[in-house]
Amino acid sequence: MHWTNLLIGPGWFDRSEALRRLADDPFDLLVVGGGITGAGVALDAASRGLRTALVERDDFASGTSSKSSKLVHGGLRYLQQGDVRLVYEALHERQRLRHNAPHLVKIMPFLLPILTGKGSVIPRKLSRTLGLAMWAYDLTGGARIGKLHKRITAEEALAHMPTLPESRLAASYLYYDAQADDARLTLTIARTAAVDFGAVVANGVALVGVEKDAAGRVVGARVRADDREISVACKAIVNAAGVWSDEVRTFDEGTSPDSIRPAKGIHITVPWSKVRNDIAAVIPVPKDKRSIFVVRWHDLTYIGTTDTDYDGPLDDPQCTREDVDYLLDAVKFTGLTDADVLGTWAGLRPLVKSASSGRTADLSRRHKVHPSDSGMITITGGKLTTYREMSADTVDAVSRWLGSRVTGIARHSRTKHLRLRGAEGYEAMRAAGDDVAAHLADRYGGEARTVLALADQDPTLRDPLVPGLPYLRAEAVYAARYEMARSVDDVLSRRTRARLLARDASAAAAADVAALIAPVLGLSEADQAVQVAAYRAAIDHERTSAGLPETALDASLGA
Repeated sequence: MHWTNLLIGPGWFDRSEALRRLADDPFDLLVVGGGITGAGVALDAASRGLRTALVERDDFASGTSSKSSKLVHGGLRYLQQGDVRLVYEALHERQRLRHNAPHLVKIMPFLLPILTGKGSVIPRKLSRTLGLAMWAYDLTGGARIGKLHKRITAEEALAHMPTLPESRLAASYLYYDAQADDARLTLTIARTAAVDFGAVVANGVALVGVEKDAAGRVVGARVRADDREISVACKAIVNAAGVWSDEVRTFDEGTSPDSIRPAKGIHITVPWSKVRNDIAAVIPVPKDKRSIFVVRWHDLTYIGTTDTDYDGPLDDPQCTREDVDYLLDAVKFTGLTDADVLGTWAGLRPLVKSASSGRTADLSRRHKVHPSDSGMITITGGKLTTYREMSADTVDAVSRWLGSRVTGIARHSRTKHLRLRGAEGYEAMRAAGDDVAAHLADRYGGEARTVLALADQDPTLRDPLVPGLPYLRAEAVYAARYEMARSVDDVLSRRTRARLLARDASAAAAADVAALIAPVLGLSEADQAVQVAAYRAAIDHERTSAGLPETALDASLGA
């Protein structure tokens, strides 16, 4: 039996069925926005018993939620700014995520090197003060993972990252945080809401209007999907559109509230062999008293992030020449050049404006829940790590709005200990001993068995999706069949992270990816050609916006 006829899977996550239900079923709540917050709200609401639907205009995590630093952390910087409560909450949520999604959230050591001499951010004489901050980080919540920070010698620091400037390196610090693939975490939350709790979830569905009764209360919404308009009956709407939340509020309020101040953060991907960091590192940047992360990812390393005001188009933030130069200059001791930049990504943080707004780096990362009189509840701000708490606060506001109009639901969040799809069976899958099984387990958890079943039906699906990267061709088929991937871009940008890791190699593989997903999605040869051309054009735009040359992945790798 060929894999195109294989009808096994981890559950129902079907877009056609979701569109039918949007049109036919009544809902207590419609969530607008399929990023980490919207997915979290949908899961929190559905697990309480609310009839929940989620619509996403583009693809799940296609905005900010696929373009973060991919860290689940408390944020040492916030501690230094005096926001102890935010750090405490974030570290508490980090621990919950480790339990609820062990296949996606992994503890990782971080090196904080102390560099002395001209241009140093942290002079040697102040490093002891930093040690006090480290203890505060541990006591605030870092100790929950059973690992405390420690001071290490310059030689030990250099062993972790040999490209550091040896002559300027002093005794440094080692501490622990966690890493997660942001897009996969978002998708997993959305699938858990749909498969385990019956939420209706669909991508490629845009809000085009809000319907109200004579008293001005929300009774429905109009959405557009595949060139047709659908009227969705609902009693409340959550606006979780991130940097686009003002646009969504306009449908409710008639005018834009102008409440969001976008801040752009960019990252670059380079060959690991040029950096040789065996753990993550936090590198101080003398120019603006910030720090950047240097994080190993597979056989590559990514570097970021920036934090700058942004006033360009929200749908197309790009890395500029200035952005790339900033990061390359911050790690100039490595000798990295333009020719080493294999991938770039730019995301926009939806920061809440304040009367005293100064640098975006100084604005609070706290979230804000804003209910309107009509029944649209807007959630803004926050950070990836605290998505679950943000979602719970938002659904609490929904519950208060609905009041006695909805009965038989849990009034408090049930997600603190709710395991996400793939958590069960992860350890057994990871312990199988096979490198392929381990790779898939770290992306799909226990559901990796379905990916392997696809490959068992067709051994060619075990081949690399993009030569030089760890993803299998089976993962593209799985993405189209079980994860609502609708395009080459969905597969290469978010279901896998090939675009972020190696943009030009992913573009070269685009036609093969289109041919793989075509039988599942019913794509004609003309459809495939359109998707491949669109993807390659996006890659060209991404590269030229940053003033970068084409790069070959295979030539860049190698320890």
